[in-house]
Amino acid sequence: MKRIIVFTGSLALLCLISCTTKKEDKETAVKFTVTNPVLIDTSFTKEYVSQIRSVRNIEIRAQEKGYLQNIYVDEGQFVKAGQLLFRIMPGMYQAELLKAQAEAKAAEIELQNSKALADKNIVSKNEQALAQAKLEQARAEVALAKLHLSFTEIRAPFDGSIDRIPKKLGSLIDEGELLTSLSDNSKMFAYFNVSEPEYIAYQTHKSDRGSSSVSLLLANGEPLKYKGKIEVIESEFDNETGNIAFRASFPNSDKLLRNGETGKVMMRVPVRGALIIPQKATYEIQDKKYVFVVNKQHIIQSKEITIKGEMPDLYVVDSGITANERIVLDGIQKANDKDKIHYDYLDPKGVLAQLRLKAE
Repeated sequence: MKRIIVFTGSLALLCLISCTTKKEDKETAVKFTVTNPVLIDTSFTKEYVSQIRSVRNIEIRAQEKGYLQNIYVDEGQFVKAGQLLFRIMPGMYQAELLKAQAEAKAAEIELQNSKALADKNIVSKNEQALAQAKLEQARAEVALAKLHLSFTEIRAPFDGSIDRIPKKLGSLIDEGELLTSLSDNSKMFAYFNVSEPEYIAYQTHKSDRGSSSVSLLLANGEPLKYKGKIEVIESEFDNETGNIAFRASFPNSDKLLRNGETGKVMMRVPVRGALIIPQKATYEIQDKKYVFVVNKQHIIQSKEITIKGEMPDLYVVDSGITANERIVLDGIQKANDKDKIHYDYLDPKGVLAQLRLKAE
């Protein structure tokens, strides 16, 4: 019985020694590289969701009531300024014009008679003046009738593309009813919202950003081949969101952009004292980014970080770590939270020199 106990104890001791040796071998077998985040003044490209609008986009509405007699254009067609688009049945307005012209002719004859009688002192000068006023009123009615008749022809106010035409031939059109929309797509505007801190950085660090040119990333992920320019910043912040709207303009000679599209404006954002880390020092779980921070006892701990911006090979960190903390650079795939590791420390400036840092 004593032999069995001694044998069992010896076996347990051997297992303990073996496990400890394996753990130590594991610690010595895997060697990591560690570095620090870097604080630098730089700039990075940030994406802003934008709404794309035509330089001019208007609704074409009927100014008179009547039946839609003619449609001279098709949906999506490019039209020139002054081109006839629609005609509302003009019969009633033509009749009103003829009536007004006849009344003007009668008033003109009445004025001639009054003038002849006034010259012979048969009627007073006041009668002549009254006839003159009636003629002017009749002429005004003629001008108004001509204007109403002209409203039955709807023409394009500028060069542009026709949108959807909801009404068909023969439809009864009310005054003010929508006939179509017209878009001038020769140049396009991209509107996007910028936070207050970014707005202040944009305005106060003009020399850092170099220029006001921006790029546009289309909905399919491809960049527009033309560069744009920030032209306008709105005068007030939105009280609900704390953002202010920027407007960038883009040339559109190939007519690729259309009113109502979406995209992402790519703008260079200057940052003073940016906290920079290599992208390869991070890992991702459920759309959240993490790094391994190493303490003085060589034990690593996982920390979530938030990203302010992105550059080639680098992240600009918004929160989660400080410049004084050491992070695992290489070997994070083999690391586990609470592991004790052996590592080589690399100077962060040397690490960045090997990466594609694009700082201005």
